[in-house]
Amino acid sequence: MLTRKQHELICFINDRLAETGVSPSFEEMKEALDLKSKSGVHRLISALEERQFLRRLPNRARALEVLKMPERAEKRAAPPNPKPDIFRPLPEPANDVIEIPLHGRIAAGVPIEAFEGSSMLAVPAALLGSGEHYALEVAGDSMVEAGILDGDYALIRRTETARDGEIVVALIEDSEATLKYFRREGAMVRLDPANRAYDPQRYAPQQVRVQGRLAGLLRRYD
Repeated sequence: MLTRKQHELICFINDRLAETGVSPSFEEMKEALDLKSKSGVHRLISALEERQFLRRLPNRARALEVLKMPERAEKRAAPPNPKPDIFRPLPEPANDVIEIPLHGRIAAGVPIEAFEGSSMLAVPAALLGSGEHYALEVAGDSMVEAGILDGDYALIRRTETARDGEIVVALIEDSEATLKYFRREGAMVRLDPANRAYDPQRYAPQQVRVQGRLAGLLRRYD
């Protein structure tokens, strides 16, 4: 069963697609549902995707496809007159958006200067687990085969250790950082891209410090 806001959002998207053939923008959805921020829209859309009511079309901005509509959606304009204790509105979902530090841009290609500055980024708490987190804006395309694109926000859990095969923020010689798969290769540390156009990078262990592991991603569609 959908929450009231989820129901309102899918009906709004469906109506707009029927009228114009184009998905509404995140700003339009925010205004239509009287939400305080676009992060609330992202959270609702993710929930509708999980319940298989919506699908995001890849490589297209503002591209949403309605897969199905909730029951009685067509009757919302003329609902029956129920008894007081029936069809009560569902409670609003808890405000689970939190702010974490946003530390500049990080390379998903060749290393670049990391932690250039600091602001805050609003993130759905459901994307984060336990521990301390921060965010970095991804620059480059060397992790595209892992689904990490230029302009994405990488959500990072602070840690100084990593297992083979984990995606980490690796600080190289205390000056440059990159987002890569972490692997040990004999006496060396190998940082692997997820793009066949790029070669692995190999360093002595003392040249590399793990600054965190990838915990999640945020992507803007408008």
